[in-house]
Amino acid sequence: MSATPQKNRATRRVLAAAAGLATMGALVAAMPAGAQDRGDGHGHGHGHKPRTVDVQLLSFNDLHGNLEPPAGSAGNVSETQPDGTVKAIPAGGVEYLATSLRTARKGNPYSVTAAGGDMVGASPLLSGLFHDEPTIEALNGLGLDVSAVGNHEFDEGAAELARLQNGGCHPVEGCYEKGKKFKGADFPYLAANVTKEKTGRPLLKPYTVWKKNGVKIGFIGVTLEGTPDIVTANGVKGLKFHDEVETINKYARELDRKGVKSIVALIHEGGAPASTSYNYDCDSPGAGDGISGPIVDIAKGITPKVDALVTGHTHQAYVCTVPDPAGKPRMVTSASSFGKLYTDTTLTYDRRTKDIVRTSVKSANHIVTRHPDRSAKDMTDLITRWNTLAAPIAGKPQGWISADINGRGSTAPEKPLGNVIADAQLEGLAPADKGGAEVAFMNPGGIRADLVHKASGGEGDGVVTYGEAFTVQPFTNMMNVVDLTGAQLVTALQQQVSGANEASPKILQVSRGLTYTLDLTKTGAARVVTDTIKLNGAAIDPAKSYRVAMNEFLAGGGDGFAALGQGTNKLVGASDLDLFNAYLAAHSTATAPLAPPATDRITVIQ
Repeated sequence: MSATPQKNRATRRVLAAAAGLATMGALVAAMPAGAQDRGDGHGHGHGHKPRTVDVQLLSFNDLHGNLEPPAGSAGNVSETQPDGTVKAIPAGGVEYLATSLRTARKGNPYSVTAAGGDMVGASPLLSGLFHDEPTIEALNGLGLDVSAVGNHEFDEGAAELARLQNGGCHPVEGCYEKGKKFKGADFPYLAANVTKEKTGRPLLKPYTVWKKNGVKIGFIGVTLEGTPDIVTANGVKGLKFHDEVETINKYARELDRKGVKSIVALIHEGGAPASTSYNYDCDSPGAGDGISGPIVDIAKGITPKVDALVTGHTHQAYVCTVPDPAGKPRMVTSASSFGKLYTDTTLTYDRRTKDIVRTSVKSANHIVTRHPDRSAKDMTDLITRWNTLAAPIAGKPQGWISADINGRGSTAPEKPLGNVIADAQLEGLAPADKGGAEVAFMNPGGIRADLVHKASGGEGDGVVTYGEAFTVQPFTNMMNVVDLTGAQLVTALQQQVSGANEASPKILQVSRGLTYTLDLTKTGAARVVTDTIKLNGAAIDPAKSYRVAMNEFLAGGGDGFAALGQGTNKLVGASDLDLFNAYLAAHSTATAPLAPPATDRITVIQ
């Protein structure tokens, strides 16, 4: 999902600029040993080999460093029951994901595990505090064979991505455990459509070939072409992002020439099914009829040489067949997010043609259930080890809440936690010496969790710990206050629902005092009813200058908000996380906790 990038973590130390892109070349030069051949060596004996063999493809996407089960509504999966009602089922956590994958592999001698990107980035404190080393370690333990990069793999730039792949201690913060050096990923990260501006060469390997007993399956990995629009400039400096379809078709031809006829594309871009239930049939009434969004056009453009698409980015769950350019159905899957689901796909491999029998492909999503007896001990031990290191920072109380304050788990345009965050930013930056802010905007994709009333550890119900606040605001973006005209403010609000955001609106969370009507029965910019936009009861004056607070991602025009990137007289303030924690401290006590705010700033007509 689009969101602001992770700059630095609890220590606030900014990454040294010198790290830059110095180690970019290492991404291509040093790949994990055996990345090309990750077979387990289980054979069928020396007798006659059957013509076809079933290859199990297990896949998931958008883990975002959620090693522990995600809290609150963001940790639920929607399941439609036989009677048509929808049930929320708690899911996720790598202890349970590991068991689910290991159980699924039993009885499947040909099994390969792939991911659709955003394994790291926007991570909870347990992983984020340590620059996602714990997540890479967990993925190694899960037996991941290959992953596409997502936009969040670029949050800290190409040099840090190189370190996650190849290992080595953090250039600023060093090694986290005495006597232990970070080993890096055992699996290859693929980024076929990302090249270095200076040389035009791929940043990472574009593809890898999984081999076992003569069976060969090629994996091509791409991230969304629009990554530079949703990651700050420093994260993608010196890189070019290319069209997903053209890139996949190019490397599919190359694999085909090399005799690899079975090909899976790992694509960090996705769609929106008509239902949020994971078991919704998105091939009803016809193939792919129940899904919309960017992945549909991408799927329709990718060469028939590619046999299946594993996708992500939108955090949705779907198993659909979208017709390829030849009109034949082809499997397109996504497994929600945060490790709550995994996809099990059967690819029937024909030894004679070396291709997948497309008509035999079957796929289904499965819930990663949290039964206590299904927790994998090695993952529990990993979580315990890193939690011990994080505890001195993670457990510090920041404030108190009287009930859940939903952010990530809210599907409404205006989210209660969005209001709290925007108010925190306005309050912290309103003083004249702090920027003189009159209004604040928060991008919805930057709100990564809910504030949950139930205790996550031993802190007690209602206590918001540093770790919980960090999970909500993990990027530690510096705040900016800029001058924008009233006309630019109106344009920015219109950009929520038009241009790049028309198909999938991104509704900014606004601070108290700003009100307007959003008419979703209309199309494009007309959805924002301009004569209803008011600040503290007064109509916005197009010619007047206003002081506007926002994080540096929005201030750079991120998420399609070009108007917000036109600000002048910039003042750089504290980080978003610091302002959030300061607000919690100022507005709550154990006896007077912060209540969920009303959501009455945006009037929605549907």
